Amino acid sequence: MKSFPLTAREVKATEAVLTRIYNAAKRSLRGEKLAAACDLQPGEYQQLRALDPLVEMAELKGRADAEMELSGVIYAAAVAGDTKAAEMILKHQHDWVAKQQVQVNVAQQISITAALAQAESRVLETVEEVTDARAPVFGGSRAGVNGQALESVYSKRP
Repeated sequence: MKSFPLTAREVKATEAVLTRIYNAAKRSLRGEKLAAACDLQPGEYQQLRALDPLVEMAELKGRADAEMELSGVIYAAAVAGDTKAAEMILKHQHDWVAKQQVQVNVAQQISITAALAQAESRVLETVEEVTDARAPVFGGSRAGVNGQALESVYSKRP
């Protein structure tokens, strides 16, 4: 088995390291990627962050400055007349929501009693049209159209 020599690096929060942390945080890097951009191992960055409060402050300041610059760009575009930028500011900063539905008001109301009265009148009209529903269609006898007697289908069984 091959062994690798372990050399512990002494890491200090120098002005150069703090500047690299600030710049990486300003570009929205986090965690291991922020450490790698600052030429630090993730463990070294965590150790440095735990021991020196200026490291956390440099990261926070970088994120805040980036947000300030970008919000200024969006705000300037909105003031200049960019409606998409204005809508984005309203949605994300002022909790504004565009209406997604069309409201339709119908003044006509449905009355159940009126609907029942209309249905009853239609039934009465239909009953008046049919004079006598029980009257035979071909007259009173069992004769056909020409007066011939109708034969039962069942009478011709073999």
